[in-house]
Amino acid sequence: MTPPDLNPSYEIYCKQLPSQLLLEQVQEARERHSLEALSEKQIAKLEPLWILSDYLHQQFIRFPHWLDDVLELEKLPQRPSKEALMTGEAFFPLEANACPSEPTDTLDEASFLKRLRLYRQWWMVRLISLDIQQRLSLTELTSRLSALADACVNASLQWTTQHYLALYGQAFDSNHELQSMIVIGMGKLGGNELNLSSDIDLIFAFREHGDTQGGKKSLSHQEYFTKLGQKLIQHLDQVTADGFVFRVDMRLRPFGQSGALVLNMDSLENYYQDQGRDWERYAMIKARVMSGSELDVREFEALRKPFVYRKYLDFGAIGALRDLKQMIAKEVRRKGIEHNIKLGEGGIREVEFIAQALQILHGGRDQGLQTPALLKVLPYLAQQDYLPVEEMDQLREAYLLLRRTEHALQAVNDEQTQLLPEDSRARTRIALMVGFASWEALDERLWEVRKNVHRSFVALIDDGNESSEEVKNQETWRLLIKHPEDKEAIKDAIELIAWRDHEASILRISQLLSSRTVVFMQPIGHERLAVFLAALMSKLIDEANPDLVLERVFPILEAVLRRTAYLVLLCENQTALTHLIQLCRESVWFTEAISTTPALLDELLDANTLFSPPDKAMLAEELQQILLRLPEDDEEAQMDALRRFRRSIILRIAACDITGILPVMKVSDHLTWLAEVLLEQVLQQSWQYLTKKHGFPVSQGETAFAPQLAIIGYGKSGGWELGYDSDLDLVFIHDAQSNGNTDGDRSIDNLTFYTRLGQRLIHVITSFTAAGRLYEVDMRLRPSGNSGLLVSSLDAFRDYQQKEAWVWEHQALTRSRGLAGESNLLAKFENCRKDIISSVRDRNELKAEVIKMREKMRAHLDTGGKEKGFDLKQGAGGIIDIEFMVQYLVLAWSGKYPELMRFSDNVRQLEAAAKVGLIGAEQAEKMTDTYTLYRSLTHRLSLQQQGRVVQNDGLIENQNLVSQYWENFVSDTGI
Repeated sequence: MTPPDLNPSYEIYCKQLPSQLLLEQVQEARERHSLEALSEKQIAKLEPLWILSDYLHQQFIRFPHWLDDVLELEKLPQRPSKEALMTGEAFFPLEANACPSEPTDTLDEASFLKRLRLYRQWWMVRLISLDIQQRLSLTELTSRLSALADACVNASLQWTTQHYLALYGQAFDSNHELQSMIVIGMGKLGGNELNLSSDIDLIFAFREHGDTQGGKKSLSHQEYFTKLGQKLIQHLDQVTADGFVFRVDMRLRPFGQSGALVLNMDSLENYYQDQGRDWERYAMIKARVMSGSELDVREFEALRKPFVYRKYLDFGAIGALRDLKQMIAKEVRRKGIEHNIKLGEGGIREVEFIAQALQILHGGRDQGLQTPALLKVLPYLAQQDYLPVEEMDQLREAYLLLRRTEHALQAVNDEQTQLLPEDSRARTRIALMVGFASWEALDERLWEVRKNVHRSFVALIDDGNESSEEVKNQETWRLLIKHPEDKEAIKDAIELIAWRDHEASILRISQLLSSRTVVFMQPIGHERLAVFLAALMSKLIDEANPDLVLERVFPILEAVLRRTAYLVLLCENQTALTHLIQLCRESVWFTEAISTTPALLDELLDANTLFSPPDKAMLAEELQQILLRLPEDDEEAQMDALRRFRRSIILRIAACDITGILPVMKVSDHLTWLAEVLLEQVLQQSWQYLTKKHGFPVSQGETAFAPQLAIIGYGKSGGWELGYDSDLDLVFIHDAQSNGNTDGDRSIDNLTFYTRLGQRLIHVITSFTAAGRLYEVDMRLRPSGNSGLLVSSLDAFRDYQQKEAWVWEHQALTRSRGLAGESNLLAKFENCRKDIISSVRDRNELKAEVIKMREKMRAHLDTGGKEKGFDLKQGAGGIIDIEFMVQYLVLAWSGKYPELMRFSDNVRQLEAAAKVGLIGAEQAEKMTDTYTLYRSLTHRLSLQQQGRVVQNDGLIENQNLVSQYWENFVSDTGI
């Protein structure tokens, strides 16, 4: 784009105007004010300004010395500021007494109004000049315009506060902190994207109710801040001989024009929580506090963000966005609006709608979207794959051109307009200001970019134009909701589905529709339920076992009937509904998990996250982000968040398990990582809780500022083999001096401190909250079992293992490792573990003890049999047989082959045994395959909430193979 003075079409345009007359008028004005006439060089530089903008020409006639400012823009202030306005810096040296230069606080009101208006005009001249000369980016131009509005608003408030000080005094909150008027900028002002000639949308608030103090007369804070607000509007909006500052629009405040002019923050929060409408969420994306304290900003953001951005993908807002889109589309079709570059097809409003709709839908989970500036949001949308890069580039290019054109239209007469002109001369002027050689070139490019915008706008949200068949099905279910007793009609509605028990399905549907919850739902709820049932039943037509799916989906449906936004979520995202049906079909666990915590439905929306469970580092980061949003001292909220997080991650892991994306080893890895991350977080929270009460433990004069405690996992957690419903076998070990004490006011000895830390850990992990329980915990593997100390020192643990532990306890130690805690202590434990495992043992005695324990377990714990089936864990040829053989090898030979105890999981221990030649490679491979098969089946049975006993003839070969290996193990005296 070319500046006017370098545009070859500019000379042709000038010949069509009385350009010489305009120049003469400018020179005469300078002569009247005793200013030097402009030189030819200066004229060449400045002439495009007064020729292209009638507003600039008027200002240069009125204030000809401003031409000198324009010639030296680089030396003038870069941004408007309240301080410059208030201190009376001589930015506009006029004739005597035209605008006094003393501090604003001492001015009478008429002089202050004059200063505000001249300050605004002085800046408008500068900014329009820079824009015409194309010496300023769009972002910087709109940012400076927004700063001008901020300066004027804050200057007015400062003058008015000072003006009322003696009469009404000041407003203080309950902590005797001074309160000021909170002014919230909305729309383009809120996003720092203000137009050249835009009005400003404001909302007024104050912090707390009370009465003013220190004046001749006391007012309630409501009355006081209302007076400040009325004065502010008058100062900015009133038209005087010097014009106006900004047109002020207050219609976006709560309850609109019928609402109070000013609300306190509690009332504002209550309004948005209880009555805030969907369009207000959309508007609040760009809201910001432009006048107020840091506390005011924090409090406003604390109420704004939860209102605008929902934690889960907000498809509950999709209906409102669709309605807004349809309203925009309807307005576009109005006659004569096609030339409006804001409201017309493919205009500025459609670009803003695209970006802000995606912010509304996804901003709760993606904080990168929580920015009001459109030109910052667009690149992020492409970076995070919400929009294709090419589409984002087209939208950005369109927005820049449309806004530049809008500014050109407004710069002509300082007039708020977005209508393209019809007069040929006016059109040429706009083209030159935007940087095009002709109107035809600009017009062609405008329609090209607008078509791109409109195509994206149309594609963004489905307008809900269902097929005639869909409409018919939905109407059928609307009628059935009104007449749930009509079983014949229900039968007709589901006749295409291959039910196994037709009558039972009809009865189940009738019961749902007759339930009190459905009967007393609002009309919008009935509509959403009808659309959902139509979509569900259409998908059940292709199901092999629709009875099972219905049985498992309906409890979820019943759980969300009071929050029907979830139904919108599923209907608007057919992939989510498909995932729900698939996962419920494969696992009753899903039904219970989602019906208990409907927010988990959010996980079904994005296949990229649903089928890509995070690794350990990502888990820790994701959990940290969730907890950072919660108050540190809200124990219940923290515990609930941990439980909800665990459920959401397990759902994603299970989805990958069911669909075969993750093999059984990886499933257990992810479940184990999840437990480790949660335990580390619980340890840190418990540590903070106790140290606040008792201070930090001190050992040998050194204060421990991090927990000198290790959480040791045994069994499945220690062996990287956690299942979906596994409990945690844990042992707590500390490394503090037993006779030391904590350094707090309520000091206790270190042993008591770490015992309480252990108790706190168990409390946080095992307590039931509204979100359930984190894990069941078994502490019986600690030294001396249930009769032993809850937390042992490392030295006591080592001494017990060496002198008192049974063989089965050493077997358990082969499947143990540190899960969370202080890294040095975890390393010490690992060395201790290896020392004990590698101790020299009589192999015959060891084998006899292992066989004896196995026979005892089988006799007491095998729940299978000929009639019942095969117990995958305890049955002959099952999991325990494999584990006991491996544990024997690790205990018997680690002294000679340390690689056997390097890892704590059975599979890698088997690999090590084969590598050193203790068993054959083929046997190790077959044992591994059988072991992973058993574990995979265990996972699936867990998801179906079935026991570990199976009727499966396909496992006989595996059972016989493992049983043979066990018999060989028992009889072979050489190992």
